[in-house]
Amino acid sequence: MSYAVGLVLHPSKPVGDSVAAILGAEWDHPMRVIARERDRERVPVGVEVTDDAAFLNAVDAVIALGGDGTMLGAMRLMVERPVPVLGVNHGNLGFLVEVAPGELPAALRRLAAGDFTIERHGCLEADAGERALATRFGFNDVVLARAGRTGAVSVDLWVNDVRYGYYRADAVVVATPTGSTAYSYAAGGPVLSPSSDALVVTPVAPLSGIGRAVVLGAGDRVTLAVADDSAPIAVDVDGTAGGALEHGDRLTMTLRRDAAEVVRLCADEHASRSRIKLSLLDLPLRPGQLLDLIPAELRQRAYQAIEQGASGGAAD
Repeated sequence: MSYAVGLVLHPSKPVGDSVAAILGAEWDHPMRVIARERDRERVPVGVEVTDDAAFLNAVDAVIALGGDGTMLGAMRLMVERPVPVLGVNHGNLGFLVEVAPGELPAALRRLAAGDFTIERHGCLEADAGERALATRFGFNDVVLARAGRTGAVSVDLWVNDVRYGYYRADAVVVATPTGSTAYSYAAGGPVLSPSSDALVVTPVAPLSGIGRAVVLGAGDRVTLAVADDSAPIAVDVDGTAGGALEHGDRLTMTLRRDAAEVVRLCADEHASRSRIKLSLLDLPLRPGQLLDLIPAELRQRAYQAIEQGASGGAAD
């Protein structure tokens, strides 16, 4: 029985070397590599090309070649049928993606051997009623922002059909634990543990109403109703345009658990890298604890350099 690996490619970055590495990998069973029709011109002979519907039904795993945006796109693509997703970082920071292109051959060998773990992620499912959204699933956040430069976002907060107050701000961010380290954090919201069953609602530059972040349970149904004094609202889902809201519209969000399966080859090292990228060094860490943020290999080199320097000084 063959095993099918799907490719999700960054729309413009060169990823040909990674595709070649995937095609050249040795597996213990027959392997099919599948891409979507939109990427036909960017994949070589040996990669099957199908339409989106056939891709979704056929793949047993997905490799996302790009940055976090590509990774999020792959996770959203498979939300109705979660399969393991491995991210290869052809982008910049890469909070979600774990593997550098040069590490891909070794990562593929570990995948073939079953030497990996699965990190499950929940997502926000957004419903605007009769007003359709281009993107409904957000693994990071759903943002209600001003469509123009004037006015303010003015929305009423309802939780499980009970009204709790209102926001009047430049934007309102509803974030998952994964997304709590992104826009919500930049706006002053808390960092939620990835293992927490929660979501957070954070106003951006609040003018009146609720002025602080609100943490809610995973089972809560959150509704933001657009007030009559609100500016036109643009909805962004994971940084992509999701649609628009007008006076009287209501956007309801719930947390869908276990909506994606992310492949982790070294969860501890990935978490350490993420802490460095986030620059959470304003936390009250002791000097010795700062060393824990440095990868083990670099720490060892630093210690060796210190020892060599010390021995050289003694000889002088």
